[in-house]
Amino acid sequence: MERPDLDFANLPFAYHKTDANIRYWYRDGKWSDGELTSDESLNLHMAAVCLHYGQEIFEGLKVFGRPDGRIQTFRLEENARRLQRSARKLLMEPVPEEIFRAAVHRVVQANRRFVPPYGSGASLYVRPLQIGVSPEVGVKPSRDYLLLVFVTPVGPYYKAGFTPVRLIVEEEIDRAAPGGVGDIKCGGNYAAGMRATMGAKAKGYSEVLYLDCREKKYLDESGSSNFFAIRGRTFMTPASPSVLPSITNLSVRRIAEDMGLAIEQRPISVDEIPTFDEAGCLGTAAVITPVEAITYRGVDHVYAKGGVAGPLTTELYRRLTAIQVGEAPDPFGWTEIIEEM
Repeated sequence: MERPDLDFANLPFAYHKTDANIRYWYRDGKWSDGELTSDESLNLHMAAVCLHYGQEIFEGLKVFGRPDGRIQTFRLEENARRLQRSARKLLMEPVPEEIFRAAVHRVVQANRRFVPPYGSGASLYVRPLQIGVSPEVGVKPSRDYLLLVFVTPVGPYYKAGFTPVRLIVEEEIDRAAPGGVGDIKCGGNYAAGMRATMGAKAKGYSEVLYLDCREKKYLDESGSSNFFAIRGRTFMTPASPSVLPSITNLSVRRIAEDMGLAIEQRPISVDEIPTFDEAGCLGTAAVITPVEAITYRGVDHVYAKGGVAGPLTTELYRRLTAIQVGEAPDPFGWTEIIEEM
């Protein structure tokens, strides 16, 4: 297998051209068998529903190289189920779990040479995308849909990897509202947050930390990931109807239980920020990223003194990534080997 000419140990979190993507069409009430293609473009009708009325959802998952040379997925079925939940909320045709799984396996097998080797610190990022493609000018759901899955080798989402980042509390811009679509993975949520994220980066921060848009009193999530905090032996993460249910967060809470931590998924007041011992962001792209400090109304609340992540955050990261890359046994059944064709 000829490897691409890439410096896997220093990859950015960015798109790299690979050998193939896979496409399934939903037409006349049924899904097609899926077709691999090297074409990176889409031919869409100018009146496609996804372009005008936002019927667009996506997922993100990773494939990892193991010490024994094999490759594996992490919680693929949870991504399939979350895509289905997103589809139902936007009145799109849900993708059956078996089609989702087949799509991921087939596209990874077709791009096997792009899977970063074990020990590089990189992974193969898998991006399933579902869009409504029927031409409409009235506001109505699409009749036909496209499921496209592409892959790209990536490094850490934050350039420094497992190095603490700085957040600033956002009090003016809202990402999503309760009762809206903040709890599903649709592109509009990310478009709505770009103003806040770019503004924070211009001030020297890595990301924002949103507050709930109803009372401006409770923590929601970061611009690109869920948020957690640790106080004593308690792992806390916001409960909010406008937060995306993170598969990484779900996994880390299970690992935290095994470490003997108490778990609290509840509304967390912004006034609790000074009481945290550790804090972090977590998601497929961010994995677990420790938070060095949170700035709230001009005051910096520091959790990673000297730029060193706290001991519990570090242990959570170690245990999670050890399972993801096959260094440690998987007692939860979260991983699945992708066999060579």
